[in-house]
Amino acid sequence: MAKLTRRGFLVGSGAAAGAAVLAGCTDNGQAGSPAATTGSGTGDPAAAFDPADWASVRAQFSLAPDSAHFNAWVFASPPRVVGEAISRHRAGLDADTLAYQEENEGTLDVDTLAAAGEYLDADPAQLALTDSTTMGLGMVYGGLRLRPDQQVLTTEHDFYSTHEALRLTAERTGATVNRVSLYDDPASASAEDIVARLIAGITPQTRVVAVTWVHSGTGVKLPVPDIAAAVATANAGRAEADRALLFVDGVHGFGVEDVTVADLGCDVLVSGTHKWLFGPRGTGLVWANESAWSLIAPVIPSFDIVNFQAWLDGVPPVVDRPGQAGTPGGFHTFEYRWALAEALRFHLAIGKDRVQEWTHTQATQLKEGLAGLAGVRVVTPMAAELSSGIVCLAFDSLDPFESVLTLREAGFVAGLTPYRTGYVRVGPSLVTTPEQVDGLVAAVDDLL
Repeated sequence: MAKLTRRGFLVGSGAAAGAAVLAGCTDNGQAGSPAATTGSGTGDPAAAFDPADWASVRAQFSLAPDSAHFNAWVFASPPRVVGEAISRHRAGLDADTLAYQEENEGTLDVDTLAAAGEYLDADPAQLALTDSTTMGLGMVYGGLRLRPDQQVLTTEHDFYSTHEALRLTAERTGATVNRVSLYDDPASASAEDIVARLIAGITPQTRVVAVTWVHSGTGVKLPVPDIAAAVATANAGRAEADRALLFVDGVHGFGVEDVTVADLGCDVLVSGTHKWLFGPRGTGLVWANESAWSLIAPVIPSFDIVNFQAWLDGVPPVVDRPGQAGTPGGFHTFEYRWALAEALRFHLAIGKDRVQEWTHTQATQLKEGLAGLAGVRVVTPMAAELSSGIVCLAFDSLDPFESVLTLREAGFVAGLTPYRTGYVRVGPSLVTTPEQVDGLVAAVDDLL
C-alpha cells in the first residue's frame, strides 16, 4: 500500500485524485474476507458483454481483484469498451494526427453529443463538452451576465468548486452571493424542509439559484424537481430578465439516477462523466436550456465551425447551437472525449433504471447494516428519495482517517469527505455487489 498523508488523502477525496491505493472487484469467496468482497474485474476479455448480467457488467472493468471498490465518487476506472475506444482513437492520432483528426473530429463530436442527448433526453445543440464538473461550473458561473444589483443564492453544503466559482463571479460582476443551510442534521433532512429553507432565501433580486443534486459531504440528494417547481412559483409575475434560474451541479447523481433533464426541471445541469458514469477520465458536460444559455457568455473561444466561419467572414456569429458555441475551444485529449459516447451507451445498454435500482439497493443495504452497529452513525438519509450512491458515516470514538486506512488494508476502498466536518465516505456502484456490502459492514464492525 502506498503511504498516504492526511492532507493528500483529503485532496484526493475531493479533487478526484485519490488513486494512491489500488482497488477492485471479484465474485468469489465468503463475505467478510477481502477476496469475498471483490467483484469481477478479471473476466475473460473475449467473453461477450451481456448487459442483463451483473457479473458480465463487472467483468468489463480492469480493477484490481484484491479490493472492493466503493469509490465511484472520486475517479472511475472505465469499462473495457471505453478503454478500447480510447486506444483506437489514440492509435489513429499517433499514426497520422492531422489525417485522423480531419477525418473524424466532426463526426465523433456529433456522435458524442448525440449519445449525451440520448442519455439525458436532451437536444444535443444545448449540450457543451467539458473536461470536468469544475470546468463546467467555472464555464457557466464565470460567464454569467449579472448586474451588480442582482443576487445568486447557493447553499452551505455545496463543494469548493461551486463556492469558489461564485466568489469569482461576484468579484467580476459586483453581484451578491448568499448562502442558506438546507438542513441541520443530514440524516433527518426532509424534502419539505429543504425546499422551504431554499425558497425562503429567494429575493426579488435573485437571478440564479445554485445547488448540488447530491451533496458529496453528506450524501443528501436534493429533491431537484420539487425545488424547480418552487422556483417556478417564485418567478410568477417576474420579467424574463429577472427570473431566477436553477443551476445544478449534478455529478453525484449523473450515472446513478434514472432521470432526464425534463424530469429534473432545472435550467442548467453540470456534470463530470468520469465518476458514477465510469466514463473516460477528463470528460464532462453542460446542458442548459435556451433561457440559461442566453445568460451565459462564453468564457473561452469556441472552435465551433459557426463561430470560426464568422471570424473568417468578419461578422458576429449567429448562435444556433449554444452548447457548441459555449464549448471551450482548443485541442483537447480527443481520444478520451470521443470515447465518452461508449460510456454513455454502456449505461444505456444496461438500462438507466437497472443501474439506479442496483446502486440504490446496495446503498440501502449498506445503510441498514451500518445502522445496526453500535459506535457508528449513518450521516446519509435512509430514504432513497433523499439519497443516492454516496453513503457517509461517522464514528463515536474512532479517527476517520485511521479508520479509512484500516478499511483499505482489509480490502475495502473508502475515503474521507473534504469538508470542515469530515466523514468516512463509501459508495456502492456498478462494480460492487451485495456480498461486498455485507463484507464492508463486517469490516466496519471489526473496527469498533
